Amino acid sequence: MSDDLERCYIAALRILNYRWNSEAELRRKLARKRFEVDVIDATVARLRDEKWLDDTRFAEAFVRTKVSQRQGRARIRGGLRAAGVDSETAEDALRTSLDPEREAEVLRTACARRMRTLVRKHGAGYLESDEGRNNLRFWLLKQGYDSALVFEAMKELKVC
Repeated sequence: MSDDLERCYIAALRILNYRWNSEAELRRKLARKRFEVDVIDATVARLRDEKWLDDTRFAEAFVRTKVSQRQGRARIRGGLRAAGVDSETAEDALRTSLDPEREAEVLRTACARRMRTLVRKHGAGYLESDEGRNNLRFWLLKQGYDSALVFEAMKELKVC
């Protein structure tokens, strides 16, 4: 049993050395390596005690990373949910790491970059067409931005 605990602990540290994981992600990865549930539980408890595993810290880092990749609140929330972070922790991380002004700024930057890409790909008049505006709008919505924010950003950048 202690040999399994040590192997599981080392496997977990290797996983965490690659990138931070939520507790649920780490449990899934260790289960795929065929460790017993009680061994995984003991390993997760040890990692939590040693501060190697913290869903709050993971969620805040996840939000910062996704904001830097110009993703919106809804898409980030979905990513946190997929990682197994509980909704309260996810909302706290979004609240502390993504203020509305910053989100609007990131959205404008993403919108401007996508506009340049679309103009380069389809020509200067593309964004004046309904197809071009819809293409831009749907892309921004798919990135997880709120529709009201998208409308404001497009209006501000004179795309509407």
